[in-house]
Amino acid sequence: MIWKEYSSLEGRHSILSPSKHYWINYSDEKFCEVYKNELAKEEGTELHRIAADLIKHHIKLPSRGNAGKKTFNNYVNDAIGFRMRVEQPLVYSDNCFGHADAISFNEKDKFLRIHDLKTGVIPAKMDQLEIYMALFCLNYGYLPGEITAELRIYQNDQIVYEIPETPKIAHIIDKIKHDDELIEKMNRERG
Repeated sequence: MIWKEYSSLEGRHSILSPSKHYWINYSDEKFCEVYKNELAKEEGTELHRIAADLIKHHIKLPSRGNAGKKTFNNYVNDAIGFRMRVEQPLVYSDNCFGHADAISFNEKDKFLRIHDLKTGVIPAKMDQLEIYMALFCLNYGYLPGEITAELRIYQNDQIVYEIPETPKIAHIIDKIKHDDELIEKMNRERG
């Protein structure tokens, strides 16, 4: 048998994928909803890429964006204004790491700032940004009580702010360490 090669499909997944076989039982309505969600995810990924490029090149946008663009414009402009890094990896181990959308740290004031752009309509929670803060502390050797921080979610033409509480970040740090240890233990037992 001479198998056909499809190098253009490497790393991609189809909408009608056998591994996501649930679609064979969907009504047209449900299928259209699922497909629209997939398109929204792709659009969100593209918007994050565009925002990262604009921020890296210090290209500010009009502060009075059209409906739906206000969030995007504010996110880009604030990240530029606060001199933030984009898509910064924060690493504890091979089991626990992530990329902060935008982050900055003032070593003199020991002030951490993390911003996240959300393109979906369901209101996001701060959990992800709190985990990023915990990863920052682990990655750079700070205790959560040694620094202050402001976390922001940009979504649906709003900016949601949080000043994270030290005990909550300390709990997340403990959870990361504990769960990472569990993973490593299970890996050792597997051989």
